[in-house]
Parts: sequence; structure tokens; C-alpha cells
Amino acid sequence: MLEDMGDPSRLEGMARYGIRTDHAVGVTVTELRHLARGLRPDHELAAALWASGIHEARILASLVDEPARVSQAQMDDGVCGNLFDRTPFALDKAVEWSTREPELEKRAAFALMACAAVHRRDLTDAAFGSLLPVIREQASDDRNYVKKAVSWALRQIGKRSAELNARAIRTAEQIERTDARSARWIARDALRELRSDAVQTRLKAR
Repeated sequence: MLEDMGDPSRLEGMARYGIRTDHAVGVTVTELRHLARGLRPDHELAAALWASGIHEARILASLVDEPARVSQAQMDDGVCGNLFDRTPFALDKAVEWSTREPELEKRAAFALMACAAVHRRDLTDAAFGSLLPVIREQASDDRNYVKKAVSWALRQIGKRSAELNARAIRTAEQIERTDARSARWIARDALRELRSDAVQTRLKAR
């Protein structure tokens, strides 16, 4: 089915975003989300889709899997924003991955923090506050995918509540004083949004 939906002309554009296209067929995420809406949650189907190795099939797997049946070993493979952020051990995995050396694996740690900060209203501010030292420690990584994900995590955590906003701003200020180009970029990127009128007004209205 995915092969029939695919458009090979999209593969070049996917490659520009760092996606390996040797196992991709050219289906958009919008199309995958539409397809997933017609399917019921199904852990076995998700496992089969993941085992195919096809890029789009693995995205679809993240959309149809059942979070309660996801194992910690499964999470080592890397889908964050559609599935893993909703698992009970999401933040533990984020901390574990944050010290990995491969660029995309380390990026996944902070993408998972960011996605959980948006979706997990059942978790406390203290749980997310505990991630701020991890973010500060890893802010000197100058690799593009990592530094962007570190900023993303810091910004999303800092938008959850007024208390976390203040703590995230203090963390960004500490990061800004670090003698590393990536740290200064992360700090300025985060502070621009965390101090913005839009964010401050929304937090005060809560």
C-alpha cells in the first residue's frame, strides 16, 4: 500500500532533511496521519510495520502502536513525538540517550524531552525541572541536529508553567555564559521565545 502511495520525486527533498532514502518510498507525514486515522491501535501491526525497515512504515508504526505495550528495548529504535513521549519511562530514556555519541541518537533525547513537555500533562513540573541540568550539560555540542533539539527541549519545558519558565530562563542564562558557540546560540534562541510577550502573556493568564 505504501509503495502505491509513494512519490519517488519526493525523495530528494527528504534527503535534504537527513532522511535516509534508500528505504523510503516518498509518502508524506500528512498522508500517513490520514491513513492512521482509519486504523485502530494495534501493537502487532506496528511491530510488523517497524520490522519492514521502510521509513514511512516506521512512522506509521508510531501512529498506530499502543503506548502501554511499548517496551524499553523498543524505544532504543527512536520514534519520539508520536509514541515514545507517551510511555511511562519517556523521561528516563531521554536522560539515558542524552549522553550518546551518535548525532541523531543524542538529538532523539532532546526531541523526546520537547515532545513530552507538550503532551504529558500528567507529569509534574518537578519531573521536567530535573531535565534542565541535563540540558545545560549538553549545550556545548555544536552539531546542528543536537543543538536545535537542545533549544527545542529548553523552550518547550519553559512554556509549561510560570515556574518552569523562570527556571528555563535561568538555565538559558547559565548556558549563555558557557564558552561554546553552540551554547550561546541555544541560549539566545531559547531566551528569545521564553521572554517573548506571547509566552509571558499566556503563562500569566493561567
